[in-house]
Amino acid sequence: MTAFVLSVLFLVALHLVSATVRAGGRPPVEEYGLSFEYYEQRCPQFEAVVSRKVKEWIKQDYTLAPALMRLHFHDCSVRGCDASVLLNHKGSERSAEASKTLRGFEIIDDIKAELEKKCPKMASCADILTAAARDATVSAGGPFWMVPYGRKDGRVSIAREADKVPMGRENITSLLELFQSQGLNVLDLVVLSGAHTIGRSTCGPVQSRLYNYKSTGKPDPTLNPQYANYLKRKCRWASEHADLDGTTPRAFDNVYYKNLQRKMGLLSTDQYLYSDSRTRPLVAALATQPHVFDHQFGVSMAKLGNVQVLTGGEGEVRTNCNAVNRY
Repeated sequence: MTAFVLSVLFLVALHLVSATVRAGGRPPVEEYGLSFEYYEQRCPQFEAVVSRKVKEWIKQDYTLAPALMRLHFHDCSVRGCDASVLLNHKGSERSAEASKTLRGFEIIDDIKAELEKKCPKMASCADILTAAARDATVSAGGPFWMVPYGRKDGRVSIAREADKVPMGRENITSLLELFQSQGLNVLDLVVLSGAHTIGRSTCGPVQSRLYNYKSTGKPDPTLNPQYANYLKRKCRWASEHADLDGTTPRAFDNVYYKNLQRKMGLLSTDQYLYSDSRTRPLVAALATQPHVFDHQFGVSMAKLGNVQVLTGGEGEVRTNCNAVNRY
């Protein structure tokens, strides 16, 4: 009976979100200036090269799968999905405090170098990063989704703008405002947070929950006491790491949501999803329906990849993902 009730709750929530999306008039990919056939003539090997390179790197280091997904999210959160996070110069997003733990740049460089040999000046860094995030998800055991292409690379990257990227302490209202500003909704927030089914976080954002939560001198009351004791041993230094999913950290599954029900969300932003009435029903439903999570994760990632994209003459196709073109 409980599973039935949760299913009904999820369907009701999904219906409300869908109605909101329809009312907002989300355009098809063509209206973003993107196309699923974009590289058929320009660079037919594009997807094969990206897929092969991502598999090669992740075979050497599994942690690069969540790293690529995170790199893509950071990119799309600032100025849209324009590869601005890849620009490597003084004062760029990449130099910001919020970007210091980002990884995966060398994978994008490797892919770009090979594509420049096969189809020079055709494959944008923004398209490469978007496709690499999809292929990293698949390599980790997650869903596949179709990616439309034609994104252009941005020419502007400013460190202070990276401050808008969530750092693990924001409340649900702040997160919803960020997502809604990008054309995403509450369902996308809850589902994309499920990327924390794999990967790690530095212990810095966690330590305030363990010892002196909101100046009380006590741990965060929304933290499972046994889990808190484990984290105290794991996170003695801010520079150390802890798994975002403390139960099945190497499996792309819906256990992340079950952890939230057991008060085992590593970051405050994770646990808030279950304590806030706007997101709790979705967490409860996704905890019981792994197939729905898999499907919707692909849908929400596809939406993320279309956020504020540059097309046509709005940007450029960099020949080096680390720097704007000089010609």
